Amino acid sequence: MRSVLPPGIARRLWQIMAAVGIIATTLYVLFPSTSLGDTAFALLAVTVMAACVIGPLRWDAEPPSAWRAMAAAAIVFMIGVLIRPTVTEMAMPWPLLADIATFSGYVLLAVFVLILLKRRGGLDRHALLDGLTVCLSAGVASALLLALPAAEVPGRDALLSAIQGMYPLADVMVVLLMVNLTFTAKHWPVSLIALITMMAGMIAGDLAYAIEGVHGNVYASPLLNVPFLLAYTALGVAALHPSVVDMGRAAKLPAQAWSWQRLSLLLPALAVPFALLPTPVAETITGRVLIALAGVLSVAMLLIRAVSAVRAQVAAQLRSEHQATHDPLTGLPNRQSMSSEVARLVTVADPEGHDRIWVYMLDLDGFKWVNDSWGHDTGDQLVIEVGRRLRAAVPIEIPVARVGGDEFLLGFIGEKGGALRLVDDIRGCFARPFPVRDHDVVISASIGISHAAADPVNAAVTAEALMRDADTAMYRAKGEGPGRSTIFDTSMHAQVRERIELEVALRQALADEQLYVAYQPLVRLDTGIPVGAEALVRWVHPTRGPIPPMTFIPIAEDAGLINAIGTWVRKEALRQLGVWRSEGSVTDDFYLSINVSPRQLSDPELPLIVSGEMLRYGVPAQCVALEMTESVMVDGSSVTSRVLFELRELGVKLLVDDFGTGFSALGYLRRFPVTGVKIDRSFVTGLGVNHEDDEIVRAVVAMSHALGLSVIAEGVETPLQREALWSVGVVNGQGWLWGAAVPAPEFAQRWRDAIVRSPHLPAILSDPSGRHRRPG
Repeated sequence: MRSVLPPGIARRLWQIMAAVGIIATTLYVLFPSTSLGDTAFALLAVTVMAACVIGPLRWDAEPPSAWRAMAAAAIVFMIGVLIRPTVTEMAMPWPLLADIATFSGYVLLAVFVLILLKRRGGLDRHALLDGLTVCLSAGVASALLLALPAAEVPGRDALLSAIQGMYPLADVMVVLLMVNLTFTAKHWPVSLIALITMMAGMIAGDLAYAIEGVHGNVYASPLLNVPFLLAYTALGVAALHPSVVDMGRAAKLPAQAWSWQRLSLLLPALAVPFALLPTPVAETITGRVLIALAGVLSVAMLLIRAVSAVRAQVAAQLRSEHQATHDPLTGLPNRQSMSSEVARLVTVADPEGHDRIWVYMLDLDGFKWVNDSWGHDTGDQLVIEVGRRLRAAVPIEIPVARVGGDEFLLGFIGEKGGALRLVDDIRGCFARPFPVRDHDVVISASIGISHAAADPVNAAVTAEALMRDADTAMYRAKGEGPGRSTIFDTSMHAQVRERIELEVALRQALADEQLYVAYQPLVRLDTGIPVGAEALVRWVHPTRGPIPPMTFIPIAEDAGLINAIGTWVRKEALRQLGVWRSEGSVTDDFYLSINVSPRQLSDPELPLIVSGEMLRYGVPAQCVALEMTESVMVDGSSVTSRVLFELRELGVKLLVDDFGTGFSALGYLRRFPVTGVKIDRSFVTGLGVNHEDDEIVRAVVAMSHALGLSVIAEGVETPLQREALWSVGVVNGQGWLWGAAVPAPEFAQRWRDAIVRSPHLPAILSDPSGRHRRPG
């Protein structure tokens, strides 16, 4: 709920409240015992009650139940103050009405503070001990100086005297709550200061009444209520100030120290019982007993407080050390701790024996899919369960650590046979599905293994090398497929260096324009005439020569360069298509097919960007096709789904590349706005030779036609494959039968005449002789 007031006025309401309170207090002081003074008091109380409701709602302060209790307290306190002058002159039990209202206010005040304390993390043990120490001294002082004398006033009803003697003890409760509230706060916002001022005003007013009560007076002067008006004003300020939201927020200090604020309360509190000894109140047996008891309890609580503070400091230190060396999610050791543990293993192993130190690096296969499909909370639960299973599956002497988002590390001393058996134990952890959020998730782990002989002299260096080599072997295993394990060998270092050098070179290639776009025709199988082309990125290194896409595209994905490369290819391809259209090199329905990565499709701005680029280069949407892998649909988040639908609304074609190699589920094709599929080359290769491939292609074509999707066959290399595809209903194809991808000028030169030629002419450019087939 938000106020309809302008923000500027809403932020100044607490100042207006303070002004209203000062005016009401002034009127009450100037016109005591009059209807004007009582009206000012009542209006102030009602205004404060409204403030306790409106202020927390305006600033979304939590919990609202606390402030509702405080609003009720404001009303019953007002009732008690206003009716006291009248009921005091009446016979019993009428004077008790004022006390009932006032004590109800104390109860509601206690409820208010207790709710706040619970919201802030509960009563702090140290703050509670400090508060009890202060309250013990305040309690014995108020009991001896105020409560007992008030209860012993002669000639007054015993019940009324007992009630009057309880007011100082109620103030002790207020002090206890106030101490706990202040000692559980790191900072003192305006609302907290105002609340402390309110409680101080209440204590001052009650103290004035208590002093009068010692002389036998229940009510003496309306001016005794002035502290209560100031308390009301402070309460209204606390409720309306924007910092009221901080009152319900946990803000404890990490460890309670002997701060000067605490000592300024504790030292006087400890001195009070001893300061009362030379006074007249210590002359009675009751007085001496209470003073002695208060002194002993104060010292005892001080000792308990000191011991508790030391233990808290030690516990905080242990927690800090544990957090520095352990993973907060799984509780397993972290990389820093595991590095020391591996170094220890290198030290304790027998250099003369056959045992070696083995290090296992695990990376979860499919973890990103779980994260993207069900969210990071589900991913965290999966990591926790994997850590639990690993720890339970191996002996306790084998260290297990979590060293990354979905990476785990284990260390082992033993012979090769035992090391390989441990691999089987690790794999056994993934044999059963993982129950995560009402789902059974099946994943595997890629395992990289390194080993070395004991080397006590260079333990730290050897440990780091083992962990690095295990990481390298894990990436090799991951490249071989999910669930694989690989033992490190020295040749992998050269591959790692090669990959790093290629990544650096690829970044430089982007800056130096070493990349270019090549175009491979998409043709009609019956005529061999291009109906479009696929834009493919190519890289020619200045010294290494051509770098295959299958080599540098994965590097670009891992290095975070795929977005930059994809954007450049898309813009260059659209620019080239615009040039061809303006020159008349292609027909109006000739289209370009451009690959987009999952990362690009997760950008919610992609439809707007593509629309702007098509407008800039004068390319209509129906002449653009975007190719994506099946994993985009399987792993697609809500953002990706929205991007695909918005792209389709622009009129862009959406094609599923390499169809048949992934999930190939009919449900995905129906759920997403795809317009066509491209049959993977692995199925096309066996056409006319492998009966199973024939049936798979026939099934894909039938399913696609039933859904109204276009079909393109990739990797067509022979006339036999072309004829087989045409016979099952495939209309368009792509492959070496019609030539490789070539730069834009060569593509235009070779295909210009064929593209503008009537599509009904014979396939004069299908090249059945095989001059353009791939060698070998």
